[in-house]
Amino acid sequence: MEPRGTKRRTEKLEITEPRNKLAYSTSSLPTEPALYSGPFPFYRRPSELGCFSLDAQRQYHGDARALRYYSPPPTNGPGPEFDLRDGYPDRYLPRDEEVREGLDHLLRWLLEHRGQLEGGPGWLAGAIVTWRGHLTKLLTTPYERQEGWQLAASRFQGTLYLSEVETPAARAQRLARPPLLRELMYMGYKFEQYMCADKPGGSPDPSGEVNTNVAFCSVLRGRLGNHPLLFSGEVDCTDPQAPSTQPPTCYVELKTSKEMYSPGQWRSFYRHKLLKWWAQSFLPGVPKVVAGFRNPEGFVCSLKTFPTMEMFEHVRNDRDGWNPSVCMNFCAAFLSFAQSTVVQDDSRLVHLFSWEPGGPVTVSVHRDAPYAFLPMWYVEAMTQDLPSVPKTPSPTE
Repeated sequence: MEPRGTKRRTEKLEITEPRNKLAYSTSSLPTEPALYSGPFPFYRRPSELGCFSLDAQRQYHGDARALRYYSPPPTNGPGPEFDLRDGYPDRYLPRDEEVREGLDHLLRWLLEHRGQLEGGPGWLAGAIVTWRGHLTKLLTTPYERQEGWQLAASRFQGTLYLSEVETPAARAQRLARPPLLRELMYMGYKFEQYMCADKPGGSPDPSGEVNTNVAFCSVLRGRLGNHPLLFSGEVDCTDPQAPSTQPPTCYVELKTSKEMYSPGQWRSFYRHKLLKWWAQSFLPGVPKVVAGFRNPEGFVCSLKTFPTMEMFEHVRNDRDGWNPSVCMNFCAAFLSFAQSTVVQDDSRLVHLFSWEPGGPVTVSVHRDAPYAFLPMWYVEAMTQDLPSVPKTPSPTE
């Protein structure tokens, strides 16, 4: 029997949805940094539950075959002199960005491992499942001035799933991406090729092609405030020399940035770029970012290591800087807002959370295409796996 009022609420929801499917609710969430200053919220250091790999054809494999090993140049030699333009564009195979993958790869991992989750499948019912990149966007929102975002949310079997939707502005920007920006993206991947080997103790081989379909992803379990999280993010490499070989503390994030020549350039770097690096690495518990600084000709001339837990020190006394507490408090507030907004358990019902810089987060309600993102194969498999109520044997059996 359905709980009282369920039927009525469903009907009401469908009636209030206008033809254009944009029914904004009255509730919204402000994003001003001042509202989220205060003590750092509880955040449980994430533990790795497992991993998966995507191969050169973007095919999923439930193993670590795509993991690479950190292999920096010797510190006592001359500067690195990596040519980040080498191989562009003839040895470059970029991923097809028109293919919208949603949460599919993570859902595939989840389906294969839901029986082994600590706390059992029941734990999943109270959790939030998403990509690390989506959480990173939430962390940086109070300080973001340029790019808005949209996150689609659906509740299914108690679990709240969050999947990013490309905004029309982001899509237009991607399709009109200038050649220089495309080359800069390549340079980031090329840097990884110079810094990573295929096996522990091996040497990097920058002569091969750069294929951005290939990825190694870590699946992590954490907790922010009272929100259990299950999220996955791409990992650049693992450090065989790390003090602890326990993931995620052995992982290394690799980045490139242009060389800086003045205090003003460094200040801007700490305020903007370092905030994103911090958010991206702090969430999964990656302890350091190794950055290659490139000159205008595209050569990396110096390397610098930024320990994740020390990044905030660069802006602590900058009144235009960022604060980790604000980032995490806003993220926790958004997750509470989403949990209390998305109450109906229906994989085809989507609450679309939208945000533009300078405004609050708003919500609209949609059903099915184009925003529904939980694939049928996942919904059906999870439904079939539901533990059935044991039948009481009748006296005749």
